[in-house]
Amino acid sequence: MKIPTGTRVADTPVSNIEDNFVRVQQTLANAVSCAGVGLHSGQPVTLTLKPAPPNTGIVFVNRNGKDGASLAASIEHLVPTELCTAISGNGFQVKTIEHVLAALAGLDIDNVYVEIDAGEAPVMDGSAAHFVRLIRSAGITPQNRRQPYLKITRPLEVVNGDRLVRIEPSTTTKITYSIHYNHPLIQTQTYVYEHSAHAFEREIADARTFGFLQEVEALWARGLGQGGNLDNTIVLSQDGILNESGLRFANEFVRHKILDLIGDFSLLGVPFIGHLIADRSGHAIHTRLVQQILSHPDCWVLLDGDETVAASKPRSAKTAPRPTSLVALQAS
Repeated sequence: MKIPTGTRVADTPVSNIEDNFVRVQQTLANAVSCAGVGLHSGQPVTLTLKPAPPNTGIVFVNRNGKDGASLAASIEHLVPTELCTAISGNGFQVKTIEHVLAALAGLDIDNVYVEIDAGEAPVMDGSAAHFVRLIRSAGITPQNRRQPYLKITRPLEVVNGDRLVRIEPSTTTKITYSIHYNHPLIQTQTYVYEHSAHAFEREIADARTFGFLQEVEALWARGLGQGGNLDNTIVLSQDGILNESGLRFANEFVRHKILDLIGDFSLLGVPFIGHLIADRSGHAIHTRLVQQILSHPDCWVLLDGDETVAASKPRSAKTAPRPTSLVALQAS
């Protein structure tokens, strides 16, 4: 669903908006690549991040075929999957994109082409740290357009049994996440994250994905998790972990959940100002809240420093990537 006609665009002068949210769009200074394997497929994959013009957004480009089809990282293209986030359209699908999306969103990178030659992003070490290092090595460059922000003005939530994710008005971009597992290394963990590129790099990016041994074995039996190993996944036994290197943080588990949420929420298509509160949440419920937000334009305003956002002409990557002066927010 496109932004409804009549979407409110805040008339607050850009000079009066909180300083943290007055910035220009950013892209990479250079192209940079990495190679690894897909977490679930186990197949080799090369991923290349390339600079993109203002208002492009994050666009995946298929380098496995001759046509080089492109696909915006947008909730419009979300498809149901198990244990990861995936988008599909224009003749190709790419899975397990949440970690690279988290790295881009965490470092406030707005416009990038993500070229990929397989159907799944590389897992690397199971965190966003490698992608952060990749971005830093490429360099970050400012662009000549202001970056719009979606500011939450009324609460919205999605509840599924004992799982909940909610967003409330706030003057900052903030996440409070709680998890509960009957395991001596986890139990109940809660972490509060206030967004900044520095905080993401220091507090969140290094947190790795995790799973319980019996669940990992069950995934292998079903042909999933073929690329998973102790170098890219924290594997929990009944009373400890199998990884000899140990944990990077005592609460690495909840930090990784925040990492996933940041990646999933980037499918909104624009940074947000609000307080996300998650309890026992996961990919499916994260993206349901993104859809809920875009379905309720009375619960937010768009802060834009340059121009009124056009609701009738959304940004699209259904054809070859190209520059555009429009901002789009779309939901399935």
